[in-house]
Amino acid sequence: MKLLMLGGTEFVGRAVTEEALDRGWEVTVFHRGHHAPPPGASALHGDRTAPGGLDALAAGEWDLVVDTWGGAPTAVRDSARLLRARAGRYAYISSRSVYTYPAPTGLGEDGPLVEGSPDSAATAYAEDKRGGELAALDAFGDRALLVRAGLILGPYENVGRLPWWLNRAARGGPVLAPGPRELPLQYIDVRDLARWTLDAAEAGLGGPYNLVSPAGHATMGALLGACAAVTGGRAELRWTEPALIIEAGVEPWTELPVWLPEGELHDYMFGGDVTRALEAGLKCRPVEETVADTWAWLRTLGGQAPQRSDRPAPGLDAEREAALLGL
Repeated sequence: MKLLMLGGTEFVGRAVTEEALDRGWEVTVFHRGHHAPPPGASALHGDRTAPGGLDALAAGEWDLVVDTWGGAPTAVRDSARLLRARAGRYAYISSRSVYTYPAPTGLGEDGPLVEGSPDSAATAYAEDKRGGELAALDAFGDRALLVRAGLILGPYENVGRLPWWLNRAARGGPVLAPGPRELPLQYIDVRDLARWTLDAAEAGLGGPYNLVSPAGHATMGALLGACAAVTGGRAELRWTEPALIIEAGVEPWTELPVWLPEGELHDYMFGGDVTRALEAGLKCRPVEETVADTWAWLRTLGGQAPQRSDRPAPGLDAEREAALLGL
């Protein structure tokens, strides 16, 4: 297989590139040149937002294009149109954010969607991802695979959620653990996403797929317990009632990454129906493996994970945490 990876040097794109290389595929990475692609991939340079930014893709043929773009849908539109006659399939890494909020637990791929346009400039994340989906569909039709990922964790994470918890556990001492301990989570390890996407594209699948673990594949207790264990067991998890956390003004998801209290937003983020992806071969590794491998990667960087410039670094201030714990 010949893969054209649009991106391919960070997080999801890098995981897809490495998975393809491990399969012996011929991989071309098209990127801006800010980070080196994995060894074994060839590189083409260009900026999809600049005039003439796609010139490096004027020639060449590929079996599959994988695109992780999350900005203006016009970038997906222009790339897909340019490549539709020279690529077999187009896999667009989208998001479950394209579903209209709120959404009930168990929502499948046929749920109501936000408005989006392939001809739109950047507006908001959900609408941009939906516009990207429409751009891929306009150019490739049933040759377009729409991978609607949820929360993505694992090595190379450049959003900071799991790295923050790992570094906090590594510091040890009492840790504010947002309850309840059995709160179900739904996420996807980036490597499982990469493997499934390439398998699905190779099998000729098209259309939308929710791509996260089954609801309850892990819990908040399992995630934080794994973080405490893999970092040396110095962290003392102090499970705290959600009401106390909310009353204190702590922001779920941002100040306490991954965590959302039970309710409408939790149902929306962690209650998707993944039957279709499971029937198409999705397999999810244990949360303990995701945590351990992310910690091993993080240690190679001295604990300092890369951070996307367009996302604020998550996490709770140490002094504020201590005050909430009465220390």
